[in-house]
Amino acid sequence: MLGGCKRLALEVKYLDPVVDFYREQLDLDPAHRSDREVVFPVGSGGNTDGSRNENGSDLELRRPNGVPRGGLHTHFAFACPRDVYDDWYARLDETLELQEVDFGSMRSLYADDPEGNCVEIAGVDPPSGTGEPELTRIFEVVLEVEDLPTAEARYVDLGFDVVDRGSKRRRTRLSTGSFDLELWEPHLGLADARGGVHVDLGIEATDPEAAADEISDRITKRESVEEGVRIRDPDGHYVTLSDAMP
Repeated sequence: MLGGCKRLALEVKYLDPVVDFYREQLDLDPAHRSDREVVFPVGSGGNTDGSRNENGSDLELRRPNGVPRGGLHTHFAFACPRDVYDDWYARLDETLELQEVDFGSMRSLYADDPEGNCVEIAGVDPPSGTGEPELTRIFEVVLEVEDLPTAEARYVDLGFDVVDRGSKRRRTRLSTGSFDLELWEPHLGLADARGGVHVDLGIEATDPEAAADEISDRITKRESVEEGVRIRDPDGHYVTLSDAMP
């Protein structure tokens, strides 16, 4: 069984302007910084003492001098409490060029970071009661794939469920219940977003080894890492399956 998104890594050419964007625009504070990488905890599990983020997600910005590199031009989404979505929109509309989509059950705003990643914020989580704008987790990531039916079948066998298919665009939306993955054949989506290439993801799994076994004949690499099991799919995306928190 798969759970939430523990980590999303993005490739950046120059760290400073992208770090400034996430600090100044989205109020994220780094928990770790090196010459190659900056890690931002997102959500209630965020710790600025360098410890891992246990309840939310980590956003990692990574220079391309190692493997996995991190995703390019990736469309991904932060969740926020429903009662602070309007505050986020009002705040970001002052400094960024926003687009907004009303899905009926929620609204989402879209903006581009300095590296061309499409950053979405959606009011999908229950009201916080604090009244303070906050981000709670990464709840959606879009991957570009070469062949949609093949990729869809692979991620279903990994543990995702199909929840929607595009009627006008070549896309499939899958979910673990707490984390959504969209698979797109190459095209421009909402807010001219693109599916990310060579994306590096971390996802909770109750049994990482068993989940990886389900698609062992359809991946190009598998290795044991500190967090669990890391696999690479034929589209060049890395997925690390890590033990779910109790």
